[in-house]
Amino acid sequence: MSVRTQSSEQSGDTVHRAGFACFVGRPNAGKSTLTNALVGQKVAITANQPQTTRHTVRGIVHRPDAQLILVDTPGLHKPRTLLGERLNDVVRTTWAEVDVIGFCLPANEKIGPGDRFIAKELAGIKKTPKIAIVTKTDLVDSKALAEQLIAIDQLAKELGFEWAEIVPVSATGDKQVGLLADLLVPLLPEGPALYPEGDLTDEPEQVMIAELIREAALEGVRDELPHSIAVVVEEMLPREDRPADKPLLDIHANLYIERPSQKGIIIGPKGKRLKEVGIKSRKHIEALLGTPVFLDLHVKVAKDWQRDPKQLRKLGF
Repeated sequence: MSVRTQSSEQSGDTVHRAGFACFVGRPNAGKSTLTNALVGQKVAITANQPQTTRHTVRGIVHRPDAQLILVDTPGLHKPRTLLGERLNDVVRTTWAEVDVIGFCLPANEKIGPGDRFIAKELAGIKKTPKIAIVTKTDLVDSKALAEQLIAIDQLAKELGFEWAEIVPVSATGDKQVGLLADLLVPLLPEGPALYPEGDLTDEPEQVMIAELIREAALEGVRDELPHSIAVVVEEMLPREDRPADKPLLDIHANLYIERPSQKGIIIGPKGKRLKEVGIKSRKHIEALLGTPVFLDLHVKVAKDWQRDPKQLRKLGF
């Protein structure tokens, strides 16, 4: 078992590589946080509750020797709804198309049935190299970390495959994140950059804005509405009659929930919660777009949208 804790000597490799990596792991294993740490900017939605990443958000890491494009798949889980099944299909399709798979396992949680379920699926994907990434290492001591590393090595052996690398990281403590990129790069095919230098993600802006609003809306109500919120940005228009040096972008967005009873939770007493959601997400949106924004939010009921194919389509799934 080779566990990487520092970079080996760089070879005199001057070729440029570019390719796709995806992080998998059960919900809340730290995939989105890791994506953001590698890209160095907030591109994937990170919320403290599982099951928040629905779109394939790509973070792009630009390096002199390589371009690493991170595809963030939803957590794989046993589906209970039509939405759940669609998410799992997205995961498997993504796995088949990437150059390397990083399996995220939190250092502070024993390997469970959810991890085994994913590892089994990974064992079936023969050609793609797989790296085990032990996340959240800042939450455990060195003894617990060592035990987890051995267990992860064992897991692959039991299922008849081998990890290309096992890397402990802490995205929040910024420990070994650079090393992880160093280890992913050699597994990518040789080739020119696939995206322009300044791009950090290829998600359309509207999708990213919707995700930022959804993240703010989920904060604080995760127990009551874990994932019954969908956000659709209806329109984005520059405000007319504004001087060129003082632009303002009007964004109109709808938050969809499944039942009328959830409306009060989102809006809050005297509209206080919705206002907070607006203030919080507006800050992130302005940072993303680099322009002042007027955000107009409305809460609407789309009955049982997670189980209705027509509504799923309308809400972008």
